[in-house]
Amino acid sequence: MAKPETHDAYLAALPADQRAALMALRDQIKAAAPQAREVFSYGVPAFRIGPGTGKVLVGYAAMRAHCGLYVFEGELVARFADKLAGFSTAKGTIRFTPDAPLPAALVAEIVAARLAELG
Repeated sequence: MAKPETHDAYLAALPADQRAALMALRDQIKAAAPQAREVFSYGVPAFRIGPGTGKVLVGYAAMRAHCGLYVFEGELVARFADKLAGFSTAKGTIRFTPDAPLPAALVAEIVAARLAELG
């Protein structure tokens, strides 16, 4: 299967439940960082900010058993550990399922914190 060239193409290839969950997440990220550009980074749909190639803000992807929000650095996930209770996390990764998505307000907080980090 060819790699998708756009976020829309990536999402179109997903099962309906994951597609709906990640479309909502994409919209939440865009609302929190309207200046961000859609790109692919580390093989996943992501957003960049800044001039030129810019810095990677966050990314998202679907895996076999879950979806993920990627912040591409570990300390941010640790800082939000209390608010992420109930979600599976790893360094730079927050996992969720379509039937238990990340709350929109939390996504906005995470994106704002990442924007502040990238300055």
